[in-house]
Formats: sequence, C-alpha cells, structure tokens
Amino acid sequence: EVYFKNLSKQKQKEVMEKNGNNHKLRVCVATCNRADYSKLAPIMFGIKAEPQFFELDVVVLGSHLIDDYGNTYRMIEQDDFDIHTRLHTIVRGEDEAAMVESVGLALVKLPDVLNRLKPDIMIVHGDRFDALALATSAALMNIRILHIEGGEVSGTIDDSIRHAITKLAHYHVCCTRSAEQHLIAMCEDHDRILLAGCPSYDKLLSAKNKDYMSIISMWLGEDVKTRDYIVALQHPVTTDIKHSIKMFELTLDALISFNKRTLVLFPNVDAGDKEMVRVMRKKGIEHHPNFRAVKHVPFDQFIQLVAHAGCMIGNSSCGVREVGAFGTPVINLGTRQTGRETGENVLHVRDADTQDKILHALQLQFGKQYPWGGGEGPQGARPEKLIGFFAASRPCKVHFETVSNCKMQFLEWQTQGCHKREGLSSHSLLSWSGWDSSGASPSLWQQEDTCGLCPKRAQKRWLDFNFSLLYFWDLGISTGGRVNPREGIVLHSTKLIQEWSSVDLRTPISDALHLPVWVDNDGNCAALAERKFGHGKGIENFVTLITGTGIGGGIVHQHELIHGSSFCAAELGHIVVSLDGPECLCGSQGCIEAYASGIALQREAKKLHDDDLLLVEGMSMKEEEIVSAAHLIQAAKLGNTKAESILRTAGTALGLGVVNILHTVNPSLVILSGVLANHYVNAVKDVINRQALSSVKTVDVVVSNLADPALLGAASLVLDYTTRRIY
Repeated sequence: EVYFKNLSKQKQKEVMEKNGNNHKLRVCVATCNRADYSKLAPIMFGIKAEPQFFELDVVVLGSHLIDDYGNTYRMIEQDDFDIHTRLHTIVRGEDEAAMVESVGLALVKLPDVLNRLKPDIMIVHGDRFDALALATSAALMNIRILHIEGGEVSGTIDDSIRHAITKLAHYHVCCTRSAEQHLIAMCEDHDRILLAGCPSYDKLLSAKNKDYMSIISMWLGEDVKTRDYIVALQHPVTTDIKHSIKMFELTLDALISFNKRTLVLFPNVDAGDKEMVRVMRKKGIEHHPNFRAVKHVPFDQFIQLVAHAGCMIGNSSCGVREVGAFGTPVINLGTRQTGRETGENVLHVRDADTQDKILHALQLQFGKQYPWGGGEGPQGARPEKLIGFFAASRPCKVHFETVSNCKMQFLEWQTQGCHKREGLSSHSLLSWSGWDSSGASPSLWQQEDTCGLCPKRAQKRWLDFNFSLLYFWDLGISTGGRVNPREGIVLHSTKLIQEWSSVDLRTPISDALHLPVWVDNDGNCAALAERKFGHGKGIENFVTLITGTGIGGGIVHQHELIHGSSFCAAELGHIVVSLDGPECLCGSQGCIEAYASGIALQREAKKLHDDDLLLVEGMSMKEEEIVSAAHLIQAAKLGNTKAESILRTAGTALGLGVVNILHTVNPSLVILSGVLANHYVNAVKDVINRQALSSVKTVDVVVSNLADPALLGAASLVLDYTTRRIY
C-alpha cells in the first residue's frame, strides 16, 4: 500500500508538470445496456467534437457484452467510438442473487479501470444496478460523478437505485422541472443541477423526416403498413418476479388474440428475464406468423418502428418517455413505471391480472394518433449545454497510477538453471514462454527489445492468444534470492543466480507496463499459493518447503507470511545440518541445499558417472547427454546402492532441517512442493519420528497438490494487494 501511494503521488506530480494549467478535462462515459447508450450517445458525440477541451474514454460493461442480448457494444463501435475497456460483469442467474453478484463483480473490476483512466469526471445514466456499481466505485475513489436523468420517480427497485446514485453523484442533469425539484428536495446543490431535457429528444424529433418503410419491412415484413403493427417491450419486475412473469404470459395471450403483426423485444438483464424468454418459447412466439422476436434493434431503427406503430405495449420507460415524442399510443402495464411523468398518449393498466383487461386496452389504444412532441423535457439535452456545465464545474482530484489494457499472461524465463516467473492475474491462469532461455542477467530489464515489454508494445500490441479478453489488475513476480517486497528489489542471491543482487525488478517493469508490480521470493510465493489454493487454506500456522533446483520455503504464522526484519526469514534451504558437510552455493557448508537440492543431487550424480558407478542395468545415456538429478533417482529405483545412499542422505538432511523448523516455529502442517517432494516425503517423516520431540511428532507432512505453487503465488500477491488496497 505504501508503494502504491508513493507511486500515485509521483504520477500525479508528473501529470501536473506535463500539463500545467492546460490539462484537458478527462471524461469517462460508462454504458451498461442498449437503453442507456441511446441517452449517452448524443453527449458522447458532443464531447468528441471538442477535443481541445475534453478527452473521452468509453467503458462498456453489463449486457452490452452478452450475445443473448445482441452484443450491443457493436453499435458503439459503429458510431466510431473507441471502446477503452470492456468489463464482463453480468453473473448469469434466475433470481435476485444474480443481480447482487453482478454488482459485486463490477465493484471488484471497476477500481482498477478507474485507477488506470484517471478520469476527472464520470458520466452515469439512469437507475440500473450496473450504474449503481459505477457510481459507488467512482464516489469511493474521489472521482466526480455526473448523473443523467436523476430526480425522477418510478416503481420497483429502480426508484431506490436511482435515488442512491443521486446521493453518490456530484452533478445532475435532469429532464423535467419536477425532477429538478425532487433533486433539490433531496438536498442537492441547485448550482450543480442542470435542467436540460431528455438527451435523446432532439434525435427523436428528427426521426419524422427519415425513410421508415424499409425499416418496417426489414423487421416486420414487406406486407406490413404503418399504424398496423404493435411493438411489445416488457421487463421483469424484480420486486415481484412471479407476478411480472404471469403478466407477461397474459400479455402474449392478449396479443395472440388481437391478431396483429407484433415485434417483441427480449427483456433487460434482470432477475426473471430468462423465465420470460422461456414463456415466449413455450407459446411459440418465435415461430408464430404474426410475431417477430428479436434481441436488439439499433436505436435509430427502433425509434422509426415505434414512431409509426399502431401501439406500443409493455412496461419499458421508453413507452412512457420517448414514444410520447411521436404521439404513438402506449399501454403501460403494471407498477414498474408508477410515478413517472407521462403524456396523454399513455394508458395505464396497473392491475393487468387478466387477459381480457389487456385485450380491452389494446382495443382502446390501437391505431389512435396523439399529437407529436408530447415527451418530457423542455428540449433535448444538447451537448453544448453539458460542455458548458463541465467547464463551469471542473473538479480537482488525485491522480492514480494507470494500468495497461492487456490479456492476462504468465511469462517464464530461465536463468542458469533456476526458473523465474511472473504472474498477471485475472482469476484465470495460463503460461507462455516468452524469454530467451540461454541465460539472463539483471540488464535484461533495461533491454526493452529483449523483454518485448517496452511501453508501445505493451500498450498497443495485443499478445495473440486464442483466449477471451481478460482485464488484469497488477503484475506479481516470483523470483529466487532474498527480496525486499516493499521496494520490489532483489537484495542478493547465491551463486545459483549470478549477478542477481541489488536488482530493482519493480521500477522498470512498472514504468514499461504502467502496472503496479509486486515482487517476492519464490518460497514465500509458494506459501501464499498454498494459503490461498492448496493444503494451507484455512490453516493458521504452516511451513512450505520447495525442493527443486535449490531449496526454499515460506512460513505462515497466524495466517500471515513472515518476512523477518531483514527479509531473510524462511531461507530454509540454508539451515545448517552438518558442520563439515559439502559446500553450499551460499558460501557456507552443510546447508540443506548442499545435500538435498537438485544441483546437489546433480553434483553427486556426476561424481558417480565419472567413476562409472551411476549406470546400472536398464539405464542408458547418450554421449552428449548431461547428467542430472533425474539419472540419480532412476539409478536408485533400479537398485544402484550408491545412488540409494545419496538420496537417503539427502532425505535425512532435509528431515533434520524440518525437525529444526518444527522446534523453532511449531507449525501444524509442513508442505513439501517441487519436483523432488515425492522422493523426500517418507524420509522426512521417518526423521521426524526418530529425532523430533514428542509434542511435534504428530505434525502432518504432505506433498503439495499444486502444479506450480511459486507461479500461483505470484498471482496470489496480486490478489492479496488488489483486494485490500487503500486509495
């Protein structure tokens, strides 16, 4: 957290020095569905047309990105807007819990998006649960919020969400005088309220002069005439799902009986939407000759369809608002829009509990023509109004570090026999070999072409994986050596990784990728992985030992990772178990690593091979093949007594080290991981039974079930810091 705060201050200073007093207002527009984009698009066009004053960032989330709802993000691209970030935030489900989970998922993902964009102001529309997540995230991060269409009154949970967003927002653009009065009654500052009318109203009024017959023919058939079809758009009422589904069923029965060509649009993403779709299919609506069922109609075409319809029926806000601009008759069913200001073209059927009531309403309304221009608002919310409003209300805020938009990846490289790995986490894991394995040095981090991670390539080039787009939070690095995780510096290492001392891993990578970077020792990372994903989950005190090229480990005490006063805790491979043992790469003698590491076993295997004592019946080696620890293990399995003795000694040395650990920190669990863990686990248990005090002989010793705990630990670093970061 300290690192992140310091980084933020530094970036803020850089931005101020670069831009001086001519800093453009950076506006983030977040759109969640087809309905709110129709209101936000005119504002976005106005902002885009003033590049000397504004920078526009578009964030797309919610049902825009779901195929079942038409992948409506495409209409944003068709309008020539660059989508800066796509966030998959919808949790699919049948009940209210799915909406709550969707809000939670959005709250998890949004902070880093906002932290990366550093907007001066965020524009949020309406009363959807997605918008509540947007407003909550921005408000808590001290980002100014402009709320469109607040102050209105309607039924169901939408009312509560809309007013909650109003209290989170700093500026308000409302559509009617009544909405303005509601905002003032909610103690909002009058100077921060702009009465501007409906943002899409000007576009609605211009629809009358456009060609519409081709659009009607495309969606409803060539034999359909104007004023001789119905548009149906009905959503579930989340406060009474069962009743709203029953009402939808009655509506379809009434429309079938009314026997007019009908365009039925799929409902919004709300609890109960899937059940409504099932009702449609149960009644055969998609195959009925009088019906056309569609997921999405582009807004320009939709307004033509409702402008020339004989009637619109359902409970959408579009019916009680925008359709009034055309004088099209509307039947508003149920309580979803209770309290809305409506025109004379709307017939309310609050208690739509029988087919006959709905059918009677259709007979009353179908084919009528009301005066054009009966919609809400004095006029459209023209962009120039909002631009002036922005300019007069320019806020000050703290800038935070940006985060690049990339696909999640793991980068692996090899340095003189010891693997280093980076983990960039976004819930999923994949690996990619991206480094020259011939041997790397600290200067690697300054060689952008070698890394392939220079700013231009990191920010503008997408790595070509056949995986869905993932947004990732931070970057975690697991590395050998003694690490200062606060500064992201490898303080020093053994001869195992030459020149890997006083290496700042964090700064060059963070500067290149514009990502927060977290660094820790691979043994500590393995312990973090076990705590989050493995045997250590829920265990208060445990120790992890990595048995691989070297010997490392991590200690978790009272659920927290122990680093020590000089970051030297858990250097378990350098516990001395013999005063006159073999020389270790750390410069000492008799360390566990000098006996039980992969390098130690390779050393002993070479000695046997040089004395022609390694190979036994059933083994063979090519002349150019390098002798490794694997050959020693194979020889022991085939009955080579000298190889067996070496492995037994190595297992005993490791077991003695574990006994020392048990007597020092008294964990309740010891986890062995790495390629040699299975070969050592029984030997370690035997030594504990022979050498340990009786009070610790019952400790569990297990082999890790994680494929690569050090790598998973790098992801755990990211998850740990991301979920408890303080801004």
